[in-house]
Amino acid sequence: MKAEAENYSTSRLTCEVESTIKIIGGRWKVLIIRELISGAKRFGELQRALHGITQKMLTQQLRELEEDGIVHREIYAQIPPKVEYSLTPLGESLKPILYAMHEWAIQHLSHVNHH
Repeated sequence: MKAEAENYSTSRLTCEVESTIKIIGGRWKVLIIRELISGAKRFGELQRALHGITQKMLTQQLRELEEDGIVHREIYAQIPPKVEYSLTPLGESLKPILYAMHEWAIQHLSHVNHH
């Protein structure tokens, strides 16, 4: 019975972890979230901060993060138009996860085999 409970717990955890990775996974999403932790940014600011990201990829990743409720897109009615991206409360709730990843890297990356 205990082994069944552990297996259920592990499979459930794996399922939830997989769901989280689907939302924030990939090369750029965590980096976009990292940039927005310090506050709202315009598209060009994000693109300059994320070396190597194309305009198309940044647009796609921001749209997906917006659809998932992680990022808010604010359009200001002015000329020229101004658009800012910021974290939603749901996006803000990812901060401890990113901080934990940062701390893990500090403590363990020297022990990881780099290929």
